Amino acid sequence: MEADELLTTTRSVRRRLDLDRPVPAALLRECAAIAQQAPSGGNSQVAHFVVVTDRALRAGLADLYRLAWAGYRKAPGSIYDRAARTPAGPAREQMRRVVESADFLVDNLHRVPAHVIPCAEGRLGTAPPGPFANIVHASGYGSVLPAAWSFMLAARVRGLGCAWTTAHLAREREAAELLGIPYERVTQVALLPTGFFTGGGFRPARRRPVDEVFHVDGW
Repeated sequence: MEADELLTTTRSVRRRLDLDRPVPAALLRECAAIAQQAPSGGNSQVAHFVVVTDRALRAGLADLYRLAWAGYRKAPGSIYDRAARTPAGPAREQMRRVVESADFLVDNLHRVPAHVIPCAEGRLGTAPPGPFANIVHASGYGSVLPAAWSFMLAARVRGLGCAWTTAHLAREREAAELLGIPYERVTQVALLPTGFFTGGGFRPARRRPVDEVFHVDGW
């Protein structure tokens, strides 16, 4: 697969995950090894991956996810809110599909064969106020998010699909207790439901025209 094809066809996969086919731990380990090559601030290499395949633990994470999702449904700016405010047309149809896909994942998360939780060493988001606070936040999350995306790209070329989700972070401490993650020393940054994808290939998604987001020499 050429790089451009990989980058333009790595979708959030929810409804097309094979819920009955286990994912070998060795395959997930390969993805993590590739993800280790992602850049990190000051070469800190703080990214970790907690892979959850145990049925009971997946069910526990899914319960926490649903509790958090119940609040998210009503939040301003949620996909439900955005879908309701999107004018009729192709954009609204796309948002409708996103909502249906997200609802499917909420209902079936416990069945997804592997839950991958990217983490970072340290308690992110706790920088003291001041001129360097934004640098601290950007460097902290910027030292793990590239690795998480590299994991998803590596998964894609191995026939695996992932979805970037963050709802369970509203219950991060409880998830840490469930999985034995030292909450005070390690920050969870996402949950990637991962499994083999079903059906045909993927194609580039509908996006805003690039001229709306591309700025030269100023905003």
